[in-house]
Amino acid sequence: MLIYTGDAFPAWQGSIFNGGLAGEQLARVTVDEERRFRCQEVLVRDLGRIRDVRQGPDGLIYLAMDHRGDQTHSILRLEPVR
Repeated sequence: MLIYTGDAFPAWQGSIFNGGLAGEQLARVTVDEERRFRCQEVLVRDLGRIRDVRQGPDGLIYLAMDHRGDQTHSILRLEPVR
C-alpha cells in the first residue's frame, strides 16, 4: 500500500494505492478530509500479480510484478501522460 506524496501526479496527492496479488490489479482510492472512502479507480488490471507498490524519489509509481505462467518478475513504472 502507498499513500502518494509526489509531484509527478499532482491530482493524485493523498491518494491511496493498493496492489493485489489475487485480484491482479492496482487500485487508487481517494478519501475525504475525515479520511472516509470517496471512490476507487482501477488503474492496472490483469498484467500479473502485484507484489508491491512504491513511490520513487522521482515521484513516479513503481509496481513489483509476478507474471502468470512464466514465473518471471518485473518492475512496472507508471508515468503521467504528457
